[in-house]
Amino acid sequence: MGGMTRPALLLALLLATSACAEQRRLLYEGRSPYTQVFVTEDAKGLRYLQFEKDGALQSVVRPGAPRRYASSRWRGAMTALAFVPAPRRVLVVGLGGGSMPMFLRSLYPSLHIDVVDIDPEVVKVAHRFFGLKEDLRLRVHVADGRRFVEDSKGGYDLVFLDAYGPDSIPYHLATQEFLAAVQRTLSPDGLVVSNVWAAPNPLFTSMLRTYQAQFPSVQVLELAGSVNRIVFARVSATAPALEKVAKQGSALSRKHGLSFDLGKLLTRGLRDVRPAEVQRGRVLLDAENPDREQPAREAP
Repeated sequence: MGGMTRPALLLALLLATSACAEQRRLLYEGRSPYTQVFVTEDAKGLRYLQFEKDGALQSVVRPGAPRRYASSRWRGAMTALAFVPAPRRVLVVGLGGGSMPMFLRSLYPSLHIDVVDIDPEVVKVAHRFFGLKEDLRLRVHVADGRRFVEDSKGGYDLVFLDAYGPDSIPYHLATQEFLAAVQRTLSPDGLVVSNVWAAPNPLFTSMLRTYQAQFPSVQVLELAGSVNRIVFARVSATAPALEKVAKQGSALSRKHGLSFDLGKLLTRGLRDVRPAEVQRGRVLLDAENPDREQPAREAP
């Protein structure tokens, strides 16, 4: 990050977001029990979701065209399909504008998809402004992500955790106890995929260390020009060979006519966790949750 301090980096992110917002028209402004919700649209028809007026972008969607636009962190999360190219059941924690479940539905019409978000306003906005459509196999649940996971019957091939903000982490969705519950929901070859901000996130190193404490295999995907990291954690102790999954990813991209190559993203950025990354971190535990008395908000 070129030595930039965390406050300076956050300011730069907010300024960039604000500059882009000046070129968009406001479609909706509302307040939920947790935050303000803003929907804007640019001249190209792309719609943007933000929490708080100058908050980080949560989703960028072209309604009706789930494969046509994708941010770098979103494309990074989709590389999970190279590891699990034929998923049957998927769980997404954190809805945002609904781009992830709608993309998955466009690729896999018979896939069973559960999405959970604590904020009913976000769910309403995703339906109204971002083209989210539920069906018999795509269901959105308004619930706390932790409780939904703990009550789940499991059997998920992929669990996407997309509920973390730049510098505000729902602590109860980052502890080892939560990750243990997530692990129990996975199929034997299942994979957890977490979109985590490296900066200005103050818990980044601790989150990585917590994943390592719970899962036998943890890898990180770095994305060019992004402060986000995609964390992959699996039940199996052995990660598949990069060459194999990259080949599967490229084949999947060609098969579905994607505008980005999943295999190339993995080849360029997938790596193991570096010891220095977790050296100053700690394992996050429920007993140390500073927000025990107040339910934390998921920030999809």
